[in-house]
Amino acid sequence: MLHKIFVGIVGLLFCMLQSDSFAQGKKNSIIHIKHTAKRAQLGQIVAVAWKDIIKKYPSIDTSNFKVINQSTKKEVVYQLEYLGNKAPQHLLLQVDLIPGQVGKYLLIDSPHAEFVSQTYGRYVPERKDDFAWENDKIAFRVYGKALEGTNENANGIDVWVKRSSKLVINERYRLKDYHTDNGDGLDYYHVGLTLGAGNLAPYINDSIYFPKNYSAWEVQDNGPLRTTFKLTYQPWNVAGAEVSMTKTISIDAGSQMSKIDIHLSTASRDSLPVVVGIIKRPGEANYYFNQSNGIMAYWEPTDAKFGTTGVGCVFPKRVNEMRETKEHFLTNFTIKTNSSFSYFTGAAWDRANEITNAKAWYAYLNEYKNQLKTKVITNVN
Repeated sequence: MLHKIFVGIVGLLFCMLQSDSFAQGKKNSIIHIKHTAKRAQLGQIVAVAWKDIIKKYPSIDTSNFKVINQSTKKEVVYQLEYLGNKAPQHLLLQVDLIPGQVGKYLLIDSPHAEFVSQTYGRYVPERKDDFAWENDKIAFRVYGKALEGTNENANGIDVWVKRSSKLVINERYRLKDYHTDNGDGLDYYHVGLTLGAGNLAPYINDSIYFPKNYSAWEVQDNGPLRTTFKLTYQPWNVAGAEVSMTKTISIDAGSQMSKIDIHLSTASRDSLPVVVGIIKRPGEANYYFNQSNGIMAYWEPTDAKFGTTGVGCVFPKRVNEMRETKEHFLTNFTIKTNSSFSYFTGAAWDRANEITNAKAWYAYLNEYKNQLKTKVITNVN
């Protein structure tokens, strides 16, 4: 009788342990994140190569796993990044990089919590082929073929300011009233036939060779942590050379900036001089050139009705010159053709109550550049 009771208790305990293990999920791998950050970087998006995860965890179910911060025991928001491929290329994690600490994150067989998307982008055929993108801080758009030849045509990057962490693009297009502040911000940024908020174009003999508007698009990833899309531009004449271009643009959650990867193709030149520009406004110019650190920025004159927008560009590689012209602030450099070049451009709005003056905007851009220099090393065990 005692033997039967003992066996029964052991069996019950075994079932309880099994049940608890099932509830928590099986721990399969640990991701270690090392870094060189000298100051805390909160909410950073870190990419872990998916091939490294597959090597250690070949049976992972991409539709049924979650990530746990081993230190806090809290679930971590993640995204599988495809970059337009059929198979994942990276696991994106939203983490805090704390100086002196190695982050450890558990991959567990269990459904993850519902993630709220913090980035989004789409083609907008109902508004003459716009392509718009946003995150929880700021929104942008560029213009498509249907706008060419109209009195609304524009060449540069447009800024939609916002004071809400919610995604706003779809609602603003639905209302067809995005030039009115309905509580979460608006589009009051004028672009016209300029480079707008940090667009790039060839620059030869003091002339900007604007491309036509984009002609094709491809969304490669769309949240919750990063949105990436590719735009294709038809060939145009640049001082006698036929040049074609693609832009791959991405935006991360929590950032004021977009990354722009440019690929200029031509058979007649090995390199091209180009500029990245920010449109100037009437009034006293409050701008910031830090050529040695690769930062060009502008804090626009305040609009009495809508507030103040700051625009800035960050360049990872050395640039030739920064200068002010009648219409733009320009950064000049030379890029190799038939290869890729990347830079960052972004904006902030004082009425979002986070970056409220020029000093804070320029400080943000310098810290952003410092974060780009941070080395992050990931290992999967």
